[in-house]
Amino acid sequence: KVDANSQTLSDTLAPVSKGIGLKAVLVNDNSFGGDAIVSKPEFSSIADLKGKTIATELGTVDHLLLLTALDKNGLKESDVNYVNMTVNDAGPAFISGKTDASVLWEPFQTTAVKEGKGKVLFSSKDTPGLIPDLLVFRDSVIKDRPADIQKVVDAWFDALDYFQDHQDEAIELMAKHAETSPEDFKLGLDSIKLFTVEDNINAFGKRDDYTSLRYTAEKTADFLKNLDMVDDIDDFDAILDSQFIEATAKR
Repeated sequence: KVDANSQTLSDTLAPVSKGIGLKAVLVNDNSFGGDAIVSKPEFSSIADLKGKTIATELGTVDHLLLLTALDKNGLKESDVNYVNMTVNDAGPAFISGKTDASVLWEPFQTTAVKEGKGKVLFSSKDTPGLIPDLLVFRDSVIKDRPADIQKVVDAWFDALDYFQDHQDEAIELMAKHAETSPEDFKLGLDSIKLFTVEDNINAFGKRDDYTSLRYTAEKTADFLKNLDMVDDIDDFDAILDSQFIEATAKR
């Protein structure tokens, strides 16, 4: 029913694995501190969470962040008491002392730190590129209306330029449409990295780390497949289309 959607990379992989033709044409932003493991203050590292209770929602990017943090610290999910809980519930559960840690995004993260006297042990700042937000089009639209897609991509960067020059006005306008306060909206903005044209060119490049979309797609697909949430994906390059970013870069 729609030609395009702004969504996470992980949300893109499930329909692709079912044979729905989609392509990412633009990286809007990366989570950069907006997703975090918040723990009770007595814990000083992820390793300290061994045997402790941690809540986050199964199959989400925050679950992936948790597994990444555990792996970086020599732990497996079986080394902690993992509880499957939505972010809406995981935040209050932490604040009320029912969990030792929860994986949260904003504004739940800041609320948990303030009201639950928690601390951030690990966040998406520690894994640049792990959680990208993308503009994704259907294959048929890319084939039939490439000129229109180019206008959308160019307009996005025009809007980013306007935002940089008129931040207070832009935040007030966007907060109104997001039905939140300018303060909370700015909190969300501060926890992401908005991607420039140059950042996009870099993200579409092939490397064996999370700053490369292809690498992140492969690792995220492995994570989701282990949870039986996606089927096999044969061609990860087919999900990515950098032609529009490359054209914008030449403007």
